[in-house]
Amino acid sequence: MAIIRSAGLLMYRRRGPALEVLLAHPGGPFWSRRDAASWTLPKGEIDEGEDPLAAAIREFTEETGFDPSPPFLPLGELRQKSGKRISAWAFAGEADPAQLHSNLFEMEWPPRSGRLQQFPEVDRVQWFGIAAAAHKLITGQAPFLAALEQHLALAAAGDGPQPQAAT
Repeated sequence: MAIIRSAGLLMYRRRGPALEVLLAHPGGPFWSRRDAASWTLPKGEIDEGEDPLAAAIREFTEETGFDPSPPFLPLGELRQKSGKRISAWAFAGEADPAQLHSNLFEMEWPPRSGRLQQFPEVDRVQWFGIAAAAHKLITGQAPFLAALEQHLALAAAGDGPQPQAAT
């Protein structure tokens, strides 16, 4: 069984001393009434032979309609309960959630109805402070928040990982 690999981006901003991150809520009927532990980084599968950072940039743009810009801070790779591996990067940016423009997917809905309907991959995005984001994020992705805080603290101290440019 092949390991499914995904890549995503975590946009962040400062509001005074507060750090905020932009999270995405999955679209479709399965997620429509879920909130806590249901939000995610905009992310998607890495195509065969594709550079993971390039995949993260592509997926972020497809799912949000926003253009990410370097530098990108590496947040590492996590393994979710499903076995999927997610690589993530963070970048400083600004986006108006009302300007969300997500690509669509198609599925049979209602189940066994024979009718295909389209839904946005992401039905909304929202800025959250770190504590609220930890509550909203799918549990397996929460360590990306700690990695971001650590990178920013090290950068403020003048010592930290080197950001990456898109390839």
